[in-house]
Amino acid sequence: MTAAPLLVADRVTVSYGERPVLDGLDLHVTPGAITAIVGANGCGKSTLLRALARLLCPSHGHVTLDGIPLRHQPARQVARVLGLLPQSPVAPDGIVVADLVGRGRHPHQRRLAPWSARDYEAVASALEATGTTDLAERCVDELSGGQRQRVWIAMALAQETGLLLLDEPTTFLDITHQIEVLDLLTELNRTRGTTIVMVLHDLNLACRYADVLVAVRDGRIHGCGRPCDLVEPTFVREVFGLEATVISDPETGTPLVVPRRRGGRDGGQTASDGRRRDRSTSAPAAAAPPSARPIGHRDWAISVPASTISVPDMPTPWIAQ
Repeated sequence: MTAAPLLVADRVTVSYGERPVLDGLDLHVTPGAITAIVGANGCGKSTLLRALARLLCPSHGHVTLDGIPLRHQPARQVARVLGLLPQSPVAPDGIVVADLVGRGRHPHQRRLAPWSARDYEAVASALEATGTTDLAERCVDELSGGQRQRVWIAMALAQETGLLLLDEPTTFLDITHQIEVLDLLTELNRTRGTTIVMVLHDLNLACRYADVLVAVRDGRIHGCGRPCDLVEPTFVREVFGLEATVISDPETGTPLVVPRRRGGRDGGQTASDGRRRDRSTSAPAAAAPPSARPIGHRDWAISVPASTISVPDMPTPWIAQ
């Protein structure tokens, strides 16, 4: 095996029942780089990662590691080269941090053999690299979400693989812990040369941290390249179905996607010509009767005619995905 493993998906098709989720997909993972897989919900991102990790067997095509199909390689041999951190992993009840991280050494150990000096060194190094040495004797159940995620990454590091796959490593974390985890992965990539492939939901974080962006749409690769070469309004519209403006991130210079509002103060939508239109009809809204006097919050109003109270529809808030 090479120091920077080469992982390739060649015409991979994966189906759940009769429904293909990946359809003849091709992907060459760039060795030594951070690759982020992005796309709309249900497009096949996590399925692709699971196929790359040999958790799913393609019905057509194959995934190769250093030129050899994964399905032809012994599991222990693959685990010495390729590490996987699934989405929302579950630790055994009552296990302490050092013991969980130590489980990453399993692919390197012989059955019933005692721990070697190398095993102890690998665990200590993984704890230090992830800033979890002080947590070594703590129960995993007692940790915060950000601490727990760093411990799982430490376990993957103790496995000492040249290739690390992560399925949504920032899920359920607040913004501070998201940045903490992604900074950690970047540091591991830069200092150890670890090839990192991760599924991310946040396109702006993917643009900021990834060397290579892989956009999946309808089970195929819609685009693959540097974020600055891919991400522009048409790309966002085609991949996510979202109208947005793309500007330069003032902190990093990477693309920063600013979604356009889908609803306004009056609950309307913006037409293609830039004019406001009502949510239910393209006709202009009728003017309030002379006897009405608007009261209430500036984002909506209650009109009070002489004998009735009319409450227009509240605007539906746009929720960022």
